[in-house]
Amino acid sequence: MSKFNFFISSVQQEFKHERLRLFDYIQSDALLSEYFTPIMFEKLPAASQSPNKVYIDEVKRSHVYLVILGSEYGYENVNGIAPTELEYECAKENHLYKIALIKGDNLIERHKKEKVFIKKIQGELTYRRFDNVEVLISSVYAALVEFLKQKGIIQTKTFDEKFHPTATIDDIDAQKINNFLALANFKRGFPLQPGTPSEKVLTHLRLLDNNKLCNSALLAFGKQPQRFFPTAVIKCALFYGNKVEKPIEDHKIFEEDVFSQVDQAVSFVLSKIKLSVGLREKSVQASLKYEIPRSVIAEAIVNAVAHRDYNSNGSVQVMLFANRLEVFNPGRLTSELSPAKIKSDHGSYPTNPRLAEPMYQAGYIERFGTGLSEIIKLSLESGLPEPEFDFSEGFKVIIWRSQKRSDQVSDQVSDQVSDQVSDQVSDQVSDQVSEKLIKVLSAISGEMSSGEIRKTIGAKNLTYFRKNFLDKLIALELIEMTIPKTPNHPSQKYRLTTKGLALVSTKKSANKQNPSRRPKQ
Repeated sequence: MSKFNFFISSVQQEFKHERLRLFDYIQSDALLSEYFTPIMFEKLPAASQSPNKVYIDEVKRSHVYLVILGSEYGYENVNGIAPTELEYECAKENHLYKIALIKGDNLIERHKKEKVFIKKIQGELTYRRFDNVEVLISSVYAALVEFLKQKGIIQTKTFDEKFHPTATIDDIDAQKINNFLALANFKRGFPLQPGTPSEKVLTHLRLLDNNKLCNSALLAFGKQPQRFFPTAVIKCALFYGNKVEKPIEDHKIFEEDVFSQVDQAVSFVLSKIKLSVGLREKSVQASLKYEIPRSVIAEAIVNAVAHRDYNSNGSVQVMLFANRLEVFNPGRLTSELSPAKIKSDHGSYPTNPRLAEPMYQAGYIERFGTGLSEIIKLSLESGLPEPEFDFSEGFKVIIWRSQKRSDQVSDQVSDQVSDQVSDQVSDQVSDQVSEKLIKVLSAISGEMSSGEIRKTIGAKNLTYFRKNFLDKLIALELIEMTIPKTPNHPSQKYRLTTKGLALVSTKKSANKQNPSRRPKQ
C-alpha cells in the first residue's frame, strides 16, 4: 500500500530543532516509517514557485497535518497571517487528520496573534501540551498510531473490549449484580429480573463470553476491582484556596465498583459546598438548593468514570477549590468529537461502551451524547458561569462556583445557611433526631444496604435497628429507599434525602465551630 503523507507544520525557527528530530524519528521508526512519509518545507527540493504555494500544495497532498504552537507567531504575509495558520486553514478545508501540540502552559508569554491562534485551535481540536522534544515525539507517535487504528490498518482491542486473562466468575459479586438488576429494572425496564444468574446478566451485557470476563465486568461488578486495576479509583480533595497546595482540608480515595465510587464522590462534594434554604411558600417543607446542582456534579463525575482511559496509570480526580470544582480523568475526546461539538448534543462515541451500557441501564447516564452539554445547560440555569473544558492533559471539566463566592468554604455554610437550616429544617426534625440517629445519618455514603449501615455503626440486631433507626429516619424524610415500591426487596438500599444531607451538613458545621458540641465517642 502507498504511504500516508504526514506534513509537519512549516517554517518556525522556534521549533527547528524539534521538527528535525521528529522528521528523523519517523524515518527511522520501524512502524511509522512503513506507513508515513514525513514532509517538512526545509526538506523539499528547490522549486521555482512561490514558497507560499509550495507548502500549501504539499498540505493539500497530505493525509495528516501537525501544527506546533509556541510563543512566536512567525513571519506574516501581506495580510498579516503566518504560514502556519494558512496551512492549518488549508488542512481544515481538505479534511486532513489534524494533530495539535502546544508548548508550555497558559502562563508563558506569547505573541498576541499566537494567543488568538491557540485559542481558535483549542476550540476546534483536542490538543496536547509538551515541554521537551521527547514528549513531543511521544505525543505524535500516539496520535499517528491512533490514525492507523481508525483506518483499520492496526487491529487492536481497547481496554473496554479486552477479556481479563486471569479473572473468573468467582471474582464477580452476585449481590452487586442483583442490586444493579433491581435499579435497572426500575429505571429503564431492564428485561432481566433480580435473581437472574450472574452469567446470564453478564452475557446479556456483553461482559462475558466463553467464560471469559470483560475488564468492564470487573469494574462494574467485581468483588475487588482494584486488585485487577489499582488506579481505577476516584481521588477527592478539598483545598482552602484556589490552587493545589498544602494543607489539604480533606481528602478521600474511593475504591470499590464504579457505581459506589460515583455515589461516594458526589456525596463528598455535596457535603463540602454551600447549601441555601428557600421559603415555605408552596409547601410546609422548605426547598433546599446546593451551590452547584447535584445533577451537574454527578454528570461530571459519571462522565469522567465512563470515559477515562483505564490503560493509564492516572486516576479520576475530583478537586474542590474555593472558586471552582475540577473533575479530571486520564482520557481524551474520541476522534469523532471536537471541543466545539461537545458543547451541544451530539452522537454517542463512548470511550468505554461496554462499561457505559450498565451505567446507562442503572440510570447513572441519562442519555448518550448529552452529558457535557447538560452540565453547561444546568450550570447556566442555576446562575453559574459557563463551565470550561481543558484537554491539555487528559480531560478536565471546570465548574465554577457561585459568582459571589465565600473564601471560608465550610465556615460560611454555618453563618449563612446553617442558621436557616437550623430554623427551618431543624424546626421540623432536630428535636426528634437524637445523636444516635445523627450517627446513622453520618454513616450513610451514597447508597447502602441496611447490613452495610449496621456494619458501619456496629449495630447487630436487625429488628431493633430497623424499628429504632431506619423506620424513624424514613418517617422524618431524612433517608429514602432506592426501591420504594418494594420495601422488603432483597436489593433494597438507602440514601440520604436532600433534607438528610442538609441536616448532616449543618451538624458538621456546628461541630466544627463548637468542638464541645461534638458527640462523645
